[in-house]
Amino acid sequence: MQLAHHAKLAADYVNQQIRQLRAQGQDSAAKASLARLRRGIGKAPGSIPELWEVTLKGLPEELLSTDGAPTKGEWAVHTALTLYSLHQQGRDLQNDPMQQSDALGTAVGRLVKKEDEDLPRVKRRFDAAATAESLPEFSHHLRGLVQLLKAEGIGMDYTKLAEDLVSFQLPESRDKVRLRWGQDFYRQVGKLQSQPQPDDKTQKEEN
Repeated sequence: MQLAHHAKLAADYVNQQIRQLRAQGQDSAAKASLARLRRGIGKAPGSIPELWEVTLKGLPEELLSTDGAPTKGEWAVHTALTLYSLHQQGRDLQNDPMQQSDALGTAVGRLVKKEDEDLPRVKRRFDAAATAESLPEFSHHLRGLVQLLKAEGIGMDYTKLAEDLVSFQLPESRDKVRLRWGQDFYRQVGKLQSQPQPDDKTQKEEN
């Protein structure tokens, strides 16, 4: 019960911070905050003081460390917000938001446009992130996928990512998170099989 509660607190905090950034629009303060956040990718929570205002200010007490070691909630929030800052880079916060409703597995699955060509490459990158044993390692591997998502204009739900990452840090719940990511990924990839391929359409028109 406590794990689910902490996961929801982390998700709510990330949602609140992204909303605040979006409310600032394209002004210099929002751009500066995103730039600072990008410098925190793969780093430990609290290790970069200039990020404290976005990753720690107002964080619920239940998620705050009391022994000097970052909590699972602090790690989840820090990881989600820093990766979001990379995803949003160069895009209008209000008119082209990368905070969307697709969970991680669904968003990554949308990178597969042609199953034979894209699936092995995307799946290899996704596997590397999903099998990470720590959040710095996870961030390192997911960073490349986020850059691909950004290039394709595919958004992702970073509030859900924060929620997942709280559970992902516990060995006993990590596989449950991986299972859901895999289900979402192949559910999205499976939609390709129900869509007519260009060659098939052309052949039907010729007949």
